[in-house]
Amino acid sequence: MDELRKGYHNELAATRDELARVAATVAETIPRATAVLLEADLAGAEQVIAADADIDARCVDVEERCIRMLALQAPVASELRQIIAILKIVAEVERSGDLAASLCKVSRRIYGHPLNPKLRGLIASMGEQAQTLWVAAIEAFVDNDAAKASAVIDMDQHLDVMQKQFIQTIFEVHAHSAIDMQVALQMAYVARFYERIGDHATNVAERVRFIVTGWVPDHKKPEQSADPEADPSSLADGEGSADTR
Repeated sequence: MDELRKGYHNELAATRDELARVAATVAETIPRATAVLLEADLAGAEQVIAADADIDARCVDVEERCIRMLALQAPVASELRQIIAILKIVAEVERSGDLAASLCKVSRRIYGHPLNPKLRGLIASMGEQAQTLWVAAIEAFVDNDAAKASAVIDMDQHLDVMQKQFIQTIFEVHAHSAIDMQVALQMAYVARFYERIGDHATNVAERVRFIVTGWVPDHKKPEQSADPEADPSSLADGEGSADTR
């Protein structure tokens, strides 16, 4: 029995380690996707998009490990919280990888259209902030650090503000005929993709708090306008209809 429990604990530790590695891969992909956008790097875009399949496969492996442990080990207390949280976190990792790939798909769609300097600056800043959030979220997970997890949740507010600035800048640039409507629409998607990457990092941080303290986040949000045109920031998040090739 002791050997069985030791094997179980080793498997749980190995699953945590693999999740941390996959999440780190996603964190490294964010600046790569940002560079693809800024440099109109079609070859780089293909590499990031192709690599997303490997991230997806690794996430599925983590999920399967968790399901086996739930089925065979009947974990309780803190161990059960860990496995449940890992199942939640791996979904956030996988979706963030998809969003990084979506940024590269935008680069393909606007290829040949130069970006306004203001938009370039905001893309660079949002990419940097999104990566910062992910790195901090991973560190919180690896260290089981509830305080650092709480800091991630606060840091995400800055990225939300940047998204709103980005949307406003898109309107201003388009009004001066510096970019056409199609490029403006794709830039709005870019703003949304980065904001969603930050949201996923925040969700990871919330799961870390759950692991450490048992705290369950309250995801209730104010009702949003039923008219999507009333709020330009309420565009599709790239995990559905907006993410077309």
